[in-house]
Amino acid sequence: MTGLNQQLIDFLNKSHSDFNVVKNEKEMLLEAGYEELLESKMWTLQPGKKYFLTRNSNTILAFKIPEKIDHLKFSICASHNDSPTFKLKENPTVFGRYQKLKVEAYGGLIQSTWLDKPLSVAGRLLVEKSGKVYEKIIDIDRNLAIIPNVCIHQNRNINNGFVYNNEIDMNPIVGLGEGNLIEQAIDKELEFGEKVISYDLYLYNREKADFVGVNDDFICSPRLDDLSANFVSLRAFIDAKNVNTISFFVAFANEESGSESYSGADSNILSVVLKRIIYCLGYETEELYAALRRSFMLSVDNGHAIHPNHPEFSDVDHPVVLNGGVVIKFNTNMRYTTDAMSAAVVRALAEKAGVPTQDFFNRADMKGGSTLGNISMKHISILTADIGMPQLAMHSNYETMGSKDTHYLYDLCKKYYETNIRIKEGKFEID
Repeated sequence: MTGLNQQLIDFLNKSHSDFNVVKNEKEMLLEAGYEELLESKMWTLQPGKKYFLTRNSNTILAFKIPEKIDHLKFSICASHNDSPTFKLKENPTVFGRYQKLKVEAYGGLIQSTWLDKPLSVAGRLLVEKSGKVYEKIIDIDRNLAIIPNVCIHQNRNINNGFVYNNEIDMNPIVGLGEGNLIEQAIDKELEFGEKVISYDLYLYNREKADFVGVNDDFICSPRLDDLSANFVSLRAFIDAKNVNTISFFVAFANEESGSESYSGADSNILSVVLKRIIYCLGYETEELYAALRRSFMLSVDNGHAIHPNHPEFSDVDHPVVLNGGVVIKFNTNMRYTTDAMSAAVVRALAEKAGVPTQDFFNRADMKGGSTLGNISMKHISILTADIGMPQLAMHSNYETMGSKDTHYLYDLCKKYYETNIRIKEGKFEID
């Protein structure tokens, strides 16, 4: 069972932006025999075949069609590719005693965790060569930058709740030399004749993902939210044997910034792809709407474990612990999609898979986060449950999760894909 965790660690250690994530997931799908589709082309789909597509190079969708479809429906796992970070502004270099980079915070990051860490840059370039403009995914494999703290002798209040300012305190330094140092580093990633036109480049922590704990109880890494759930559900999707339903995996961009983008969960990408699948297989619009009522979606995004030093931030009567099993997330205001029906489906699947589950509720006097399931349902409404793995320090630059929970989530997702779930009004059955 260690194989899954080592695969996850390897994936985390090479997936330093959402563009790099999609590049790596695309390679996994190609290796597994999936055929790439382009949204800009007409599709010809065949039963028994496996397909995938990307949008904007930071969202990826994959699906496999069974040889025989008895009752048209979809089994979907949805996650996200992005994590809180800092994005480089255009023309970011500030010259002075130090060469600094101007950056902008992306998502709800914990500022202090970015200080005094070796940093580098990953993402995509738009380059021009011989009159053609195309994109280039890069990851500069060097310690390029650091955001230094002010020492305690100059800021005696730094341990008393110091408030960091993104405009002032969070600009990384890249060196002291002549010329534009960050441009020089980027230019080394180019081939002869290529010229950078624009870019989406992000800082990332160079510290590696690895096991932690006397008995390797934990996995610690940047970007566990949500790349760990993303990878594990994709691995289950690829490994699962198809049943008489269309199995579907999607990992969206821009969840951390609200999903309102060309390729986020609040775009039309999922609804468009589901409709195109239906039409390419020869079904009518009426059959699509009936199929959606028979379908199910797991919104797979990690949840909060009870903190070892601050249990008071959790609902202590519903404690969620690392290595305690898959988290089913509830919120009465539907910031999570789970209701009694969808929770019952997950629990039935978990029992069938031999997987423990835990129920997550925020404290009644604390507002929690949200995720992509309810946003996606604005465009295509499918019975959905929000699940994930428990973790600590969500949105830190270096997060912690349990090394057993990966196996629990994998087993649950694989069983989900391999199970025929028959959903009707007010009831369901599983085979």
